[in-house]
Formats: sequence, structure tokens, C-alpha cells
Amino acid sequence: MAPQRPYGMICPITRACDVLEPRWTIPILVSLWAGETRFNDLRRSIGSISPALLSRRLKEMEEKGLVTRIEDRAAGTVDYIRTDLAIALEPVLDGLAKWAQQGLEAEFALCTAKASVLMWKIRRCFKREALPKRRVVMQFHFNEDLPYDTYWAVIAPESPVEIFTLIPGFDIDLFIETTTVSLLGILLGRTTIARELELGTLFLSGDAVLARTMDRWLLRSGYAEFDRIQPLPDQRSQPRDILKQSPLRAVG
Repeated sequence: MAPQRPYGMICPITRACDVLEPRWTIPILVSLWAGETRFNDLRRSIGSISPALLSRRLKEMEEKGLVTRIEDRAAGTVDYIRTDLAIALEPVLDGLAKWAQQGLEAEFALCTAKASVLMWKIRRCFKREALPKRRVVMQFHFNEDLPYDTYWAVIAPESPVEIFTLIPGFDIDLFIETTTVSLLGILLGRTTIARELELGTLFLSGDAVLARTMDRWLLRSGYAEFDRIQPLPDQRSQPRDILKQSPLRAVG
């Protein structure tokens, strides 16, 4: 593939674009920022990227000085760590997230989310001290036409949170019926648990205490703390219709 023709402008932003513009570069940085360092974990966190393309992008990012590849031959592991140059981008990415939260319509911002990626990320969204000091099993069912619409989260003391696509063989403490837009909207501050329950886009059954305290044990993203976030509307469109609409709203 021939190299792309340079912009030819003198603005330093355009040269930054040359480094960050290849598709998937910023999502990879965001996943690294979130704590993923292993190849397969990065792929699950990012979603639709192929293994070959992820491998190529990581190599390119290493050549550009954004990523350091650390191989432990004794353990047989490879980790990808952000360099200081990449860490310096955090305020920029944070600003971009704020712009998206405030300026992009909620449905447009959330409608392309994949349930599998959402469930992979939700591993980090459980506040353990607000949960019972025992193994807790939650079933997440997405009321949508998806290849996989049901997942199980197993949260046990002193163990990493595990996500299953097959019944893990334990009694289920809490059943959660929702949609990807509703659940992601809660995590990103585009809506609330109480509002989704009222609208019927979130339904909880099983352990009454777990159901009543969901707002205590489900951690929202740091991006949910921005002011003037565009909220999800009560009446929601189909994803194919949302993508045809203008995604932007004035930031007040």
C-alpha cells in the first residue's frame, strides 16, 4: 500500500493526526489506558478488530513510540505498555470524551456498542465492597436480536470477575433484563438505573437486596461525571435509523 499523501499544512495538529489517524489507534490507546495489556484482552476490549490488524497496529504504534512490547520468555507472555509519549495523550483523550458526552446525541453515541464488548468491560464495574462477601452470580439478558444475548458474571471474593457465555453451573442471584443502549447509557451517565426501571428497559429479579442496591455496586465510568451530558430520550429509535440522523447537538 502506497503511503498517504501528507496534508501539507503547517498546523501541528495535522502532524498529530498522521500519528493517531490510522483506524483503531485511539481505541487501542483507550483500552491500554483502561488497563488491558495482553493481545487477546485488547481484542476483546476493542471488539470488531481482526487479530491481524490488531497485530499490525500494535507494531506500528511501537515503531511510533506509543507502545512498548514486553516479552517474558520464562512465563511465555507478551504485554503491551504505553510509553510516556502515549500517557501524555490522556488529557487529549479525556477532552475528546467530554466533547462526545456533551456534543453527541446519546442514541448515536451508544447505538453501535456490542454486547460482548460491553460485558468484557463490565468486569471492572463491580464495586466489591458493596456486594455480599460471597460468590455472586448475575445473569445479563439483552432483549435484542444478537448472536449471543445472554451472559453470566461471577463475582467471587479474592478472584477476578469472570464473564461466561454458557451457564456457569451456579445458582443465579440476580437476573438482569436490559438492552445494550440502556446498560451502556447507565454506565456512561446518559441515563439512570431508576429511569430505565421506570421505562421498562431494565428489569431486575432475584435477590431483592442486590436489585435494590444496584446503584451502589455498579460503578459508572469516570466519563459519567462530566457536566451537561446529552441524556438518552425516553422514546428510542432503531439503530439503523439513528445512524441516518445528525449526531451533533449544541453544547450548552
